[in-house]
Amino acid sequence: MKQPPSHASDRKNLRYAFGTLQLEPDGTLLRGETPIHLPPKELEALRLLLAHAGEVVSPSQLKEALWGDVNVTADSVPRCLSSLRARLEPDDCIQTIYKRGYRFTASLRPLPDKPALLRLAILPFAVGPHVAAHLGPAIAEEVTTALTRMQPPLVSVLARDSVFTLALSGATAQKTGQVLQADLVLTGTLLALPSSFRLRAEMIRVADGTQIWVEDLLVSRDWTMGLELQVLERLAFRLGGHTSLDLAPVVAQSPINSSQSDAYEMFQRGHHEWQTLERHRMQDGMQHLLKAIELDPALLPAHIDLVNLCVTQTLFGFMPSITAADRIRRIASAIPDVVRAAPSILPALGWVDFHVDRDLSHAIKLFDQSAHLPHDPWITRLRAMFAISRHHFDEAAELMNQALEVDPYSPWLHARLAWAYHLAGKPNESMIQIEQSLKLFPQHESTSMYGALILAFNGDTRRAARLAKDLVDRTPYFDIATAVQAYALAREGDAAGARTMLERLQWLSRERFVLSSFTAGAFAALGDEENAISELRTSEKTRCPWFFQMLADPRLKSLQGHPEFERMRSTLDTLEINAGDYHVLCT
Repeated sequence: MKQPPSHASDRKNLRYAFGTLQLEPDGTLLRGETPIHLPPKELEALRLLLAHAGEVVSPSQLKEALWGDVNVTADSVPRCLSSLRARLEPDDCIQTIYKRGYRFTASLRPLPDKPALLRLAILPFAVGPHVAAHLGPAIAEEVTTALTRMQPPLVSVLARDSVFTLALSGATAQKTGQVLQADLVLTGTLLALPSSFRLRAEMIRVADGTQIWVEDLLVSRDWTMGLELQVLERLAFRLGGHTSLDLAPVVAQSPINSSQSDAYEMFQRGHHEWQTLERHRMQDGMQHLLKAIELDPALLPAHIDLVNLCVTQTLFGFMPSITAADRIRRIASAIPDVVRAAPSILPALGWVDFHVDRDLSHAIKLFDQSAHLPHDPWITRLRAMFAISRHHFDEAAELMNQALEVDPYSPWLHARLAWAYHLAGKPNESMIQIEQSLKLFPQHESTSMYGALILAFNGDTRRAARLAKDLVDRTPYFDIATAVQAYALAREGDAAGARTMLERLQWLSRERFVLSSFTAGAFAALGDEENAISELRTSEKTRCPWFFQMLADPRLKSLQGHPEFERMRSTLDTLEINAGDYHVLCT
């Protein structure tokens, strides 16, 4: 048996085949043509075992390779290997050697290098007069999703968030492609005719800006799905020479009657509205999605969007966690065999288990069941928030850094990475990261929010106060922004201004739900420990998704030693201990 080289950088560039499985250099594990996405630790463990195939790899070697100097529990390696084995089944290729470690036993087969796929960026399509603003971006996004799921892949489709962020910032098609190192860029304009939609699609070669082909696609105005199908068919022909393409997964979602067509149109409108992250538009988006499901209960993307919307509204403070949890459970219960039919919902269900039910063991199980899913803005967001809430900051940072490799211009990924460094007690790293975020995305809500907090904490109070005020002016519906401004003013020495902001939130809380986690930091900065504790107590009672993160926030260091604060911190410790005991029994 040919042994692969043991050097880490070498083994990451090789293709391995063993049993019915195949590991690609980018970390994708395939069973036939079906991808099995591995979490970062399990991928590194597999690579280490492959590099030493036939040899015994000790738990200490695995711990060093996977976690370095980070302190982890004694069962971390066994849990990682147990989860990896479950993903490799039915191929039995990892043997446990009693009191010595683990050995990879399957035969390795060398594979020739694959030619690299062309890298394609799909820009949001522009819209002409009398065309709803959401339709152009919606069609581009659906084509992106369909191509990403296609097996075998036709092209390497670049992440939607990065492509849309650059395109909407005003970058030209060629410039967007150059920044993202794409080979090709698909762009186009959607026009309305009396009874039809016409999409003029253009493919641009990034290297020299040449327009290499143009397609004019025409469909009835009551069947926008037809445009997506036509774009996919033409891409298959132009890029791969295919005269026909198996579009069964896409066609399965295609409307077949007027009710389903109306439902799909309603879904597209809802999908666009709720991603604006504006309170009233998110509420409109929810109504559109509910109407879409009413018209077509089998429209799975609408169910998934509704789940993501509930979580997002809760994180923004627009909906109580308990209300969101109830809606998410009802949505999931309406989907037969949700684990197979809609695995992307599992992280949200895990979020409910952890934050609302305080059942960490079952939350871990649900996140593990969805760990095979590749990066998606909403899935990765919940994975990162779950790790941060458990105070697994290095794990969260690793996850987000890995996601940034495929989605390098995602504003929230950059900003939340800075937040993870801040909570981990790494001020230098958090300042470097937030400065980069502010440079790349100066007007994005997440960048401004985390930026004002981190800058104020690290002494740049004047700039933080300006940043927070601008955010409040731009997003008056965003209560977290007001709490952030109160904290920045308190740090700047304007106690009266800070208390005015906090009083405004207290008055609002008498009329509607107001998230209280972030106000604790402002009260602590004012030296008002009792009100800070009271806000945290409210956050705990309402099952706020930020509650556990706040218990690690360096801004609340003055509360350490307070009996109530220590009781709150012990809650997370107890959940971790109970979950650890449960998983030791299971493995």
